[in-house]
Amino acid sequence: MKLGIVTYMWGADWDLPTLIKNCEASGFEGVELRSTHKHGVEVSLNKEQRVEVRKQFADSKVTCVGLGSACEYHSQDHGVVQQNIDLTKQFVLLSEEIGATGVKVRPNGFNKGEDQKKTIERIGLALRECGQFASEHGQEIRVEVHGNGTQKPEVIRDIMKVAEHAKVVVCWNSNPGETVNGSLKAAFDLLKDKFGSTVHIHDLYDAEYPYHELFALLKASNYRGWCLSESPATTDALRVMKYYKALWNEMTK
Repeated sequence: MKLGIVTYMWGADWDLPTLIKNCEASGFEGVELRSTHKHGVEVSLNKEQRVEVRKQFADSKVTCVGLGSACEYHSQDHGVVQQNIDLTKQFVLLSEEIGATGVKVRPNGFNKGEDQKKTIERIGLALRECGQFASEHGQEIRVEVHGNGTQKPEVIRDIMKVAEHAKVVVCWNSNPGETVNGSLKAAFDLLKDKFGSTVHIHDLYDAEYPYHELFALLKASNYRGWCLSESPATTDALRVMKYYKALWNEMTK
């Protein structure tokens, strides 16, 4: 397993050179670039700019793991769903061209008054279309375990059954409420066969979430992907990252 960062909080205000420099300085080996943040790696980049992003990572010790989009597919408006599918495909192309391997997407909740099974089917079918496109470009569609109600592992399992595509994979998100009698094994086992290359983790000191067990379960399942920190903002991110790296080393050795 390798440690990386999601630029959701810690790296949101860093341009790309600063982000890479700080990851190298703190021992973080990879980055998931969350859209709309200061690094500026967006689908609007032209060909030359994409080549430059790829070169910056290639010239560093840091891997561009993927792109973190906010694409979602639950809307009852078919046009809105199609816009999100089309945008996902743009992110897939961007990810390929900058040398990354996948795009994070998300379910983001159920529609009020709609049968949940219908919402699940809509999301799953949209993901299948995205997965088919991603497979043509050597990319994963990484479905974050996310959203009000849709974050439940059993719901994600049902979404994945509808999507039914090898390139549509799960991005575990280390959410509260996944434990039963202090263990997350039951929830983990529902999705472990669908894990892709990324897992999101948060504050490792949080006693409410069994990170020791999570890392043990990942090892037992032969997981060889990225654990990406998506921790709260801090005014001294580089120092916190160094401590985080040291704690992660201890918890995963």
